[in-house]
Amino acid sequence: MTQRSKILIADDNQPNVELLEAYLADVDCDIAVAADGQETLEKVASFEPDVILLDVMMPRLSGFEVCQKLKAKPETRRIMVLMVTALNELGDIERAVAAGTDDFLSKPVNKIELVKRVENMLKIRHITDEVERLQRYIQEMEDLSGPVTR
Repeated sequence: MTQRSKILIADDNQPNVELLEAYLADVDCDIAVAADGQETLEKVASFEPDVILLDVMMPRLSGFEVCQKLKAKPETRRIMVLMVTALNELGDIERAVAAGTDDFLSKPVNKIELVKRVENMLKIRHITDEVERLQRYIQEMEDLSGPVTR
């Protein structure tokens, strides 16, 4: 049985959180919420999300800093990060890419665009997990059978 997908919404603006939750109501997933950058990192450790909708402008740690920290660690670098931001200057997009974001979406968020991007990110995450599982299985089989000679 496959595990339900998990999405973490990280935004310090409660109306934004409520809007994103409403937009994602038809996506089969569990949702958790964090209100600042530090809480986001703490929630990642306990909730283990597949995708994070990450606001850039947050207290304590910015979305850029959170993304950079997540992508720097082997245990969290595979989490898909979708930065959701009112910033749309070229420099902001470059900073988001440099921080390691997988994608970005400008506010105001379009529901159809958000849902499609989240669904695609979940597919990518699950395919990546399956490929890694198969690679481990193949390696285990090779280890058990010994070296192949021709």
